[in-house]
Amino acid sequence: MHTRRIGDVKVSAIGLGAMPMSIEGRPDEERSLATVHAALDAGVTLIDTADAYHRDADETGHNETLIAKALATHGGGRDVLVATKGGHLRPGDGSWTLDGSPRHLKRACEDSLRRLGVEAIGLYQFHRPDPRVPYDESVGALRDLLDEGKIRMAGISNANPEQIRRANDILGGRLASVQNQFSPAFRSSEPELRLCDELGIAFLPWSPLGGISKAGGLGSGHAAFGRIAEARGVSPQRVCLAWMLARSPVVVPIPGASRPATIRDSLAAADLTLTPRELAELDAA
Repeated sequence: MHTRRIGDVKVSAIGLGAMPMSIEGRPDEERSLATVHAALDAGVTLIDTADAYHRDADETGHNETLIAKALATHGGGRDVLVATKGGHLRPGDGSWTLDGSPRHLKRACEDSLRRLGVEAIGLYQFHRPDPRVPYDESVGALRDLLDEGKIRMAGISNANPEQIRRANDILGGRLASVQNQFSPAFRSSEPELRLCDELGIAFLPWSPLGGISKAGGLGSGHAAFGRIAEARGVSPQRVCLAWMLARSPVVVPIPGASRPATIRDSLAAADLTLTPRELAELDAA
């Protein structure tokens, strides 16, 4: 497995997004554990989770507990960077709410520490800005958690360029990652990707395969991914991730998966080198 860096930690060039294993439509636990184990067997050393990745109101942290169990039942789970998040909540009715208060974030971190069974969280990310709470206060909670040794690295998610610069300042230059939505069908995070490239901060695209149909297309305007995939004899999902990796060395995609075959196919993108002509065609798609 090719590697990239988040902060001072070397991770697999493609990580595993674990959310699909805990929200609506999730598989049974046996298949979820098999999916995580397949990722580990293939060389994954980055798993992304969050306390809000659950379905019902009384199961906050379902995904974190699942990941902890998967790592504990696999011999290769010791060297994995588990990235989790706080600040988003799910009341249990399918909606998402926010609480970016320092009090909540610090309490949420303690709960995540307990569920993951670790002394310090490898990467803790502020899940989404809360308009009711000054951004400086929310990120200040991450700074405190860093200084207290509760987390080893701090990241932010769903942030704009101004928030990225502000967070890095508040953290004293210690912002390790930015996790934003980015895919062929959702490219509005281009400015954030470019800024992370400039600053050397890891950029973790969430929902990187969003919009890709099983038939291989991405709707009108994105047929190039399907054409190149057919010519190469690989899946359009693999082409998509290879395209992302080529955008910048700071990009570390975290495709979601709930089946072993799905994550294996995604991970193979790290070995797919697209030509300059193919990349230009995909950039313009």
